[in-house]
Amino acid sequence: MTAPRRSDTTRAAILEAARERFAADGYERATIRSIARDAGIDPSMVMRYYGNKEGLFAAASEIDLRLPEVGALPATHIGAVLVSHFLDRWEEDDVMTGVLRVGVTNEAGAERMRDVFRAQLGPIAAGVCPDPADAPRRAVLVASQILGMAMARYVLRLPPAVGMTREEVVAWLAPTVQRYLTAREP
Repeated sequence: MTAPRRSDTTRAAILEAARERFAADGYERATIRSIARDAGIDPSMVMRYYGNKEGLFAAASEIDLRLPEVGALPATHIGAVLVSHFLDRWEEDDVMTGVLRVGVTNEAGAERMRDVFRAQLGPIAAGVCPDPADAPRRAVLVASQILGMAMARYVLRLPPAVGMTREEVVAWLAPTVQRYLTAREP
């Protein structure tokens, strides 16, 4: 087994510092200099590896939702499985919170969130909804519930949302997510 190359270690340090800085300061206030300082490197190294702030943000905000395989689940469990999964992801990954914060204030962040949900949630909706042509609309309805709770619970930290147990969040959101994905059109 070979040791990681110094450039790999540097890239990893830059990405970690960028994720933390974008999450804390948002896209507009985060600077290449502050990210480089946090990573313990010269700002020119950030530019060397990522070109500019936009390139760094794109790399730092790569998100794999690691969505569960829902095709094998009983149709009545899909909502609960997805809500539980998203709670796990938000609670274990500060990148998601950071990208959400940036997404509400910056077009690059908003586009990143759109891409993630379109590419990763869209296929799940297409696989389980009664009319696959309606999948984009259903996926955005699911995203509205997931992102709305994430905003209330993890970004704004509204006391009622933060105070709910995980089981309560699942109990409230799962039926709605389930309906969005599997119910016939109203």
